[in-house]
This record gives sequence, structure tokens and C-alpha cells, in this order.
Amino acid sequence: MLTPQGLKGKQYRITGNSYPRLGRPPKKSRKVFALIGSVLALALIALGGVQLYDIFTGKGRDSSAQACATPSGKPLAAPTPTAEASPGAPAGDPKAIPQPTAFKLNIFNATTKSGLAGRTAEEFTKRGFTVDKKGNAPAELDKKVPGTAIVIAGPAGAGAATLISSQIAGATVTTDARTDNTVDVVVGDSYNALLDETQAAAALALATKPSPTPSATGSC
Repeated sequence: MLTPQGLKGKQYRITGNSYPRLGRPPKKSRKVFALIGSVLALALIALGGVQLYDIFTGKGRDSSAQACATPSGKPLAAPTPTAEASPGAPAGDPKAIPQPTAFKLNIFNATTKSGLAGRTAEEFTKRGFTVDKKGNAPAELDKKVPGTAIVIAGPAGAGAATLISSQIAGATVTTDARTDNTVDVVVGDSYNALLDETQAAAALALATKPSPTPSATGSC
């Protein structure tokens, strides 16, 4: 004797090849299943609508103004640009590029070319620089400058040295212990003349160009 589920407690004897027909699930169960199916269908429709809205309005796309999030969930602040030496910067900053008349320039000839310091001083004077001293290079540098020129300044003349080095192609800058903002130019064997003013301006712009900063929109 068997009592299959759905036969309401009635017992049947199974004989031959015929089996009792099972009854339909209770109406209450069918209503529960139908309700669950309706809720799922509505949820899928709502989700699809939100996604379509984001696509057409552009929301959800990566924006250059969006900040990445830290593991704690807080957004990262955009990096602050670093200050760079530039023309017109405050004169109190030793790395600021000063006006040509704001410091004194000394010109020294480290070559065997007679009168080179004087000619170079004249070129700088025509561009508004104040030349204080000119003459032969000191013994430790005389005939020991293989390139175009060496520009020498102390920490207080860093910006002035940048300005002067931009006037001479291939000039190198070195620092000594002087405490004022004077700048020495020691011209070498490869020196012929200053760059023209357009080239010098381009060289100065390149020397004072801000360093690239990390992008705030990079991958987290």
C-alpha cells in the first residue's frame, strides 16, 4: 500500500501498469510562486531601466573630475601642483627667475681668445644685465672649460643662474658657497656668442617648465 504525495491521505494499491493520477498542488502554493515570480520580474525591469538611464545620461562613466577611492572608501584628493621657478615669481624666493638688473654678473675668459670676456660682457649688457667684473678666468679654471661656459652661483643666486645659463647654449651650472646672488660666467673654448633672444626665451621656458604631476584620474 502506498500513499503518494498529493493524494490527500488516501491509500492506493498499485497493480499492473496503471498509476493513480496526482492531484494539483494546493492553490495557496501556486499563489506564492506566482507572487515571487512577479517580484523578480519587476526587479529585473527596474534594474534594466536604471542601466538604460545611466547610458543615455552619461552617468556611471569615468570622468576626469572623479577621484579614486582609498580602501577606507574615502575619495583621494587631487594632487596639488608643485611650485616651480618662473619669470615674475617673488623675488624673495632664491629659485625665482629675477629681472636682469636684480643681480650682478661677472664674465671671465678661460680661453686663449683675446677680448672674449669683453665682447661677452657687451652682449649681456645689451640685454639689460648688469656686468660688474670682466677679465681672465682664475687659475683653477683657466683653459679648463672644454664646453661653452660654466655658470657659477651660490644658493641665493639659483634663479639668476638659471636665467644666465638659458642665454648660452650648452652652459652648465655649478654652485659654490657664496652668500650673495652674484653670478659668474666662465666662457670656454666652444663659446662663440649668446643665443639669439628668441632661442634664449625658449630655453628659459623649458628650464622653468613645471614637472608633470600624477593624474587624479589614473587607475586606482
